[in-house]
Amino acid sequence: MITRRNIRVKIMQTLYSLEAQDNDKTGDAQRILQKHFDQSRQLLIYLIYFLTELARYAETDSLRRSSKHLPTELDKNVNTKLAGNQLLWKMLEQESYLKILKKDKPELIDSTDMVRKLYLEFRDSEVYKEYISENSRDKKPEKEILEFIFNDFMLANEAFESHLEEIFPNWSDDAEMMQKLVTGYLNKTTAFNFEEIVSAEKAGFGRELLAAVIDKRVISMELIRPKLKNWDADRIATLDMILMQMGVCEFLFFETIPPKVTINEYIDLAKDYSTPLSGQFVNGILDNIHKELVAENKMHKVNFKAS
Repeated sequence: MITRRNIRVKIMQTLYSLEAQDNDKTGDAQRILQKHFDQSRQLLIYLIYFLTELARYAETDSLRRSSKHLPTELDKNVNTKLAGNQLLWKMLEQESYLKILKKDKPELIDSTDMVRKLYLEFRDSEVYKEYISENSRDKKPEKEILEFIFNDFMLANEAFESHLEEIFPNWSDDAEMMQKLVTGYLNKTTAFNFEEIVSAEKAGFGRELLAAVIDKRVISMELIRPKLKNWDADRIATLDMILMQMGVCEFLFFETIPPKVTINEYIDLAKDYSTPLSGQFVNGILDNIHKELVAENKMHKVNFKAS
């Protein structure tokens, strides 16, 4: 499911959007965050939908070739084993997946040409030829061929990645997580719940951290500003300031998260999303604030709503 790191990224992006709009309304912030969660679910659904469409295209290819004006013997005997993959049909019949398909409607995305292009490329691969040469329907090879198509063929295809980037602005942020989610789904298809890709606990963490950063901005800035020394707070990268505010709020209001974990998380986010020197800068500020809070015996975490 969605990790806390991904949730932090979505909170960071939400706060950045609000900063650009000069908007500090908590209600608007929560709606933007929920939109980010929805986009991740929609991306996941589309990836699985595309995988199933690619596998099922074996039947479409067979019909198309056999319907030629002068079909060859090869055209008349196209192997459709992939379209009958047993795991594929478990996926297509899974209740949670069918329910979310009606909600997100991935079929409305124009993917027909891309499905056909990738299928025809895959049809010529040695992996595919080896798969259809075996007559068995053992669970392991049925799962392995779908895993190969997704991990080693779809995600490795530059045209498909460009296709995703055009449709989903969150692809680059969610790519690694999506690979894990789809792989997990292929391993435990029947137990997967698409309506809970963000667990209640993690969704609650996200909503509370977002609200804390907005509601306690004065408190977090009182701790951050003295540590900036000769830096002009107004000239510091916006993302760096947002990440530091998030880190301070985790220090003060999230008792289950160790401070060192918080610092490491925001160092990584600063490196990945801000300037080349941001990781070192955010590390220095947050580490100094943490040491000060400990020295002054102020590391008594409480829920921000009660503070």
